[in-house]
Amino acid sequence: MSGPAARRPGPLLLGVRHHGPGSARAVRAALDAVRPAAVLIEGPPEGDALLALAADPGMRPPVALLAHAADDPGRAAFWPLAAFSPEWVAIRWAQEQDVPVPVRFIDLPAAHTLAAETGPDPDEAGSVRLDPLAALAGTAGYDDPERWWEDVVEHRGPGAADPLGAFEALGEAMGALREAYGDGGHARDRVREAYMRQRMRAARREFGDAYAVVCGAWHVPALAARTTAAADKALLTGLPKVKVETAWVPWTHRRLARAGGYGAGITSPGWYAHLFAARDRPVERWLAKVAGLLRAEDRQVSPAHVIEAVRLAGTLAALRGRPLPGLTETLEAVRAVMCDGSDVPLALIEDRLVVGDVLGEVPDAAPAVPLQRDLTRRQRSLRLKAEAQERELELDLRKDTDAAKSVLLHRLRLLGIDWGTPTASRGSTGTFRETWRLRWEPELSVRVAEAGIWGTTVAAAATAKAESDAAGATELGEVTALAERCLQAGLSDALPAVLRALADRAALDTDVARLARALPALARALRYGDVRGTDASALATVAGGLAERICVALPPACAGLDAEAAAELRGHVDAVHGAIGLLEGEGLRERWAAVLRVLAGRDRVPGLIRGRAARLLLDEGRLPADETARLMGLALSQAAPPSDAAGWIEGFAADGTLLVHDERLLTLIDTWLVGVAEQAFTDVLPLLRRTFGAYEPGVKRSLGELVRRGGSPKPVPGGAPEGFAPALDPARADAVLPVLGLLLCGPPP
Repeated sequence: MSGPAARRPGPLLLGVRHHGPGSARAVRAALDAVRPAAVLIEGPPEGDALLALAADPGMRPPVALLAHAADDPGRAAFWPLAAFSPEWVAIRWAQEQDVPVPVRFIDLPAAHTLAAETGPDPDEAGSVRLDPLAALAGTAGYDDPERWWEDVVEHRGPGAADPLGAFEALGEAMGALREAYGDGGHARDRVREAYMRQRMRAARREFGDAYAVVCGAWHVPALAARTTAAADKALLTGLPKVKVETAWVPWTHRRLARAGGYGAGITSPGWYAHLFAARDRPVERWLAKVAGLLRAEDRQVSPAHVIEAVRLAGTLAALRGRPLPGLTETLEAVRAVMCDGSDVPLALIEDRLVVGDVLGEVPDAAPAVPLQRDLTRRQRSLRLKAEAQERELELDLRKDTDAAKSVLLHRLRLLGIDWGTPTASRGSTGTFRETWRLRWEPELSVRVAEAGIWGTTVAAAATAKAESDAAGATELGEVTALAERCLQAGLSDALPAVLRALADRAALDTDVARLARALPALARALRYGDVRGTDASALATVAGGLAERICVALPPACAGLDAEAAAELRGHVDAVHGAIGLLEGEGLRERWAAVLRVLAGRDRVPGLIRGRAARLLLDEGRLPADETARLMGLALSQAAPPSDAAGWIEGFAADGTLLVHDERLLTLIDTWLVGVAEQAFTDVLPLLRRTFGAYEPGVKRSLGELVRRGGSPKPVPGGAPEGFAPALDPARADAVLPVLGLLLCGPPP
């Protein structure tokens, strides 16, 4: 070694802040000055075999080294690296030399780390963990560690005169902290540092002292301490161990943020990436980015705004005694000049630029489980790119490519890989359209590794998982939901096992409420199967049998219910009614209509269910208006308990449109309400308020006008109410059909 390092005996210890751009620049400058024969980096040694991939043109940080237990992929750990991480800069420096410099990881192996994560560390129970940067910032009179770090490191520059001076000063500061606080509540660090010292001894035997160590600044005093090999070996004896597998996976700036739960995270990864990449004038370039973002959001931002914001940020930094404007001054200037003092656009800037949604890339040559490779192939063939920023995806299932995308997303959800989340479609409610909200999170890589136990392809894994879930399901509702998901995912090979489980559960289940909950899912599954062209004839048979059992069991189950049970069963009646409307069993709808007639006319059935059954029959034209009025008259007679009558009204008058247009029904309700005794009225008022309060404002206003006038709108000559024609106009009615077709079915393919 020569130059500034000549007066410093021993290996070069470069204590850094993880993901600090100032540290990254300083590391490169120090390595250029000293030219070590090898570089040792804080990280799991299992990753040594993957370090060569860092030089692959297809590797774009942020990325993370993933290590997981071979027999339990859910037990995993990540070591993230960004372009501005000192460790990444050291790796790339070693690989870019004319004669590549050996580079190795020296932290405690992941085999020990993952084995120890089965429970809390007893040494750390109740201990207070020290934040070294916060302690140093507080000593220097700063209340914000980030601002202190910017002032002493980020604004300092690479330090060409003495590239090692900053590392010496930071090492001395950490040494003082370790003298005062010991391990600072980081009890496991003693074991990690013992292993790192062992790796340093091995490097000394190979390279002498001509090697560099890049590690967290907190560890520098411990690595420089004089300890015996025997003492370190004693700390490492008896550590638990598991077999691990490693891989590179894409990472995101958002997951580098401390707010995401990452222990070594930073508050502003997007800002730090900008500071590292900016050649000069970082504040000016940053504010130009901000202006571009705001203009893309249709805000009026001119070059004059940028100039004024630069001036204001510099003035604020000078007033606060800072060498250069930091993120705090820059954001305050942006709020005042570009956002008119509003925090709403500022929140967008903080989300998009201060944190950011950059997603790294990993080359195809990187090791991955077979399921990940198949998923990657499917993503590329469907042009379905994984992105860190949330976006919506509209799919038209009548198109082959969109249908294939839907199948892939549904299969991944069945495997627990929630890359996409279904959401309500804005354009249409038809079954041919789906809307997904997509966002790729780094943790999904672990989910893919976990799902690899089910198969080597997405289709095979999803099929095996569905069959296993069907065999382990204990309730009918679980199996019916699984059948629906299998049809959505196009898993025809899994359907036989699911249908066997469904038939077994349905045959043994006698609870009509559970049967009623299961039927709608089957009806939806049949509908989705029809849209996707999936053969669901066996499922239709099961659904038909389930509907028949509900028709037999429902009337007895409705007798003698209390108010809470009646309200629950009323919801099931609605759901079954909608489901039977989707089924095509012979005579099934007539059978269901007969059940509704029984419910509507049986006194032992609660008024809430009787009223609802009458309304469903009326809406389908199966109950004449005179019979409806008769049933209402009976329900609202003096002999009926007021609470039961109010329940009947709640079930029948679910929306007020019918009452607006049917004078007799409105008059019956009005007459009953006027005749209710004072004490009884107080009891039924909450029920009535719940019913009428749910009406739309226009309906409530119309009903109020009708009651105030004492009836329905005045008829005009010809017998039609005011505002209505005497008879239907076929030509005008037919003109609605094209628009109605677009609303219900969407544009033709």
